[in-house]
Amino acid sequence: MILSFLQHQWKAFWRSKNTGKSIAVRVVMAFLLLYLFANVLVVAYFLDEILDELFPLERIVDAFNGVILYYFLFDLLMRFQLQELPTLSVRPYLTLRVTRNQIVNYLSISSLWTGFNLAPVMLTLPFLFKQVLPYHGVGIFWGYLLAIIGLTLFNHFFSLWFKRKVNLNSWFLLAFVGVVAGLGLLDFHWHVISISYVSKLLFNHLYQQPVLAIIPLFMAIVIFFINYKFLKNNLYLDELRSDHSGEKTSTDISFFNRFGIAGELAATELKLILRNKRPSSSLKICGIMMFYGLLFYTNPVYAASFGWKIFAAMFMTGIFIINYGQFMFSWQASHFDGIMAHKIKALDFFKSKLILFYTFSSITYILTIPYVYFGWKVLLVQSVMVLWNLGVNTTIVLYFATRNYRRIDLTKGASFNWEGVGASQWILSIPLFTLPFVVYAPFGLLGQPMAGILCIGFIGLAGMITRNFWLNLLVKEFSEKRYLIAEGFRNE
Repeated sequence: MILSFLQHQWKAFWRSKNTGKSIAVRVVMAFLLLYLFANVLVVAYFLDEILDELFPLERIVDAFNGVILYYFLFDLLMRFQLQELPTLSVRPYLTLRVTRNQIVNYLSISSLWTGFNLAPVMLTLPFLFKQVLPYHGVGIFWGYLLAIIGLTLFNHFFSLWFKRKVNLNSWFLLAFVGVVAGLGLLDFHWHVISISYVSKLLFNHLYQQPVLAIIPLFMAIVIFFINYKFLKNNLYLDELRSDHSGEKTSTDISFFNRFGIAGELAATELKLILRNKRPSSSLKICGIMMFYGLLFYTNPVYAASFGWKIFAAMFMTGIFIINYGQFMFSWQASHFDGIMAHKIKALDFFKSKLILFYTFSSITYILTIPYVYFGWKVLLVQSVMVLWNLGVNTTIVLYFATRNYRRIDLTKGASFNWEGVGASQWILSIPLFTLPFVVYAPFGLLGQPMAGILCIGFIGLAGMITRNFWLNLLVKEFSEKRYLIAEGFRNE
């Protein structure tokens, strides 16, 4: 049955109207992956020398043991952001003599073909051949190799299971971000724990008793069955989203009801974000960007500069506006004609976008308040930049949205996906990233950085106060361009 599924996927690919574009993208991706794997092999061959340079006082095997857990934690973060969920249009099969077990088996097996599963083996196998097999024997060599394979498979199936859980409930994402942030602070900032020490402790035991490699393999088997059971019980969209209890779902947020039609549109778009791969990645990036301050506020060089504080705060408080807003209104390309046919005022349509922008920027601002630990100036800059994002960047993003005619397939993932990217996105980045520095630069050169910061905040606040004026201009612009936008979405 798996071969039949593969044949169906193959035929669906070649019969798609976007086959030419898909082939071109896959060819480019193939060359990129070959280049990345070539770099991995080079690093793998010289890994023992690299470790010897970084940890000259330790044995090479001990240094290797100390970085294994760091690698797999980083691997898990990268998988969560970049690894795609295996897909199959299961609805046509549900009325045929195809069992759910067969469908789940296909999804589980087909998901294994990913570069993330090849990279750990490619990276460590040359090291094991050079440093472990000649000096420590075949048993320890196989112990390390099986442990690495077990951890790789554990990360693989855990990331698939966790991403599906996040698609159902975004609180899992916040919990994940909190755990990662906590581990990072406890290890690198407060030095309460040491992941390197734990890694050495575990793998030194493996070095002495290679049979312990069965533990990572057992963990991989357990998470495989957990993912298998979850996928089988939630096989298709209706089961994932249905609510038979008669109670409100998590996306029926009463908070939006107070804004009338605009609030209903915002709530509907929030459901679109949560239920589809490509837009939901914007929320994941919001969570990841919460750690951006750790790169700047903990570095004395960056921490002493208001310019770097502006840069970090702009991204942390406005990443949803920047990342999600750059593809406005492409997210709704598939039903844009329906929006135009309904009795929806353009003003309410634009207000719904502002409601989403204001909501997510306020949330990210609140979540970044703890950065006041690095000084009250950090909180001041973040407060100023959230005003700038809400008062200025929202208007810029919505203006460029009236010149975006490229549609987006919501079901595709965001990783290495260039669909919807055009000239408007590149041009949009210029005012978004440069305008606050244009305002701040004269004051910075005159030695009055605080005045520059306050000026940025004043302009942002003025933009929020005069919001209705800018909305009316945007509605007028949209009214002139809406038929061109709709035509562009249809022709893609």
